[in-house]
Amino acid sequence: MTAAVLLVAKAPVAGVAKTRLMSRFTPEQAADIAAAALVDTLDTALVAAAERADTQVVVALTGDLNRAARHDDLTARLARTVVIDQRGDAFGERLLYAHRDAADAVDRGAVMQIGMDTPQLTTAALWSGLDALDDHDVALGPAADGGWWGLAVSDARGSEVLPSVPMSQADTGARTLQALRDAGLSVALLDSYADVDTPDDVATVASMCLPSSAFGRFAGASVR
Repeated sequence: MTAAVLLVAKAPVAGVAKTRLMSRFTPEQAADIAAAALVDTLDTALVAAAERADTQVVVALTGDLNRAARHDDLTARLARTVVIDQRGDAFGERLLYAHRDAADAVDRGAVMQIGMDTPQLTTAALWSGLDALDDHDVALGPAADGGWWGLAVSDARGSEVLPSVPMSQADTGARTLQALRDAGLSVALLDSYADVDTPDDVATVASMCLPSSAFGRFAGASVR
């Protein structure tokens, strides 16, 4: 079965990316932190795709990449992926369309969707979601802050509930889980991970990354 690792991302532009970090970091630092997270997430997704045949990395991107921090690093990695534009208005709607477009890109196969806020993810974490589809309709990865970091579905089934779920709230994960179950879908729960939303999260997540990783190097230095 063909599969995709779908990364939903925003170009890390100063003043636009990671605005919640700006209570402690400059706009340029916040963009650099976001870019480091995106570089590491792309690297992990590309390694995962190389580990199994018929697996593709699809990036649903919004924002001006030409103004992004680490432009050259990101461009080199994105050249090895299928890049699609985000479409839709509210975030839940954009996630729905990203799932549908990613499924089309891999002949209606399985899709493991992640964001750019969990640079500590491993290839094993990505495969845990896709492998869970052998026994469940969908797999959901809860985040430590009450949201979720990953959603695996087959042929976009289950993603249709996303526009009805309030996003970026303390109960988004619970509401997403309930919406999936209300739709009659069996849900596998994956391991929980912390993501980078607030200044305090930067040090927490950096401590979980390899010291040699982009996030481990840059974010770790920025909080010392």
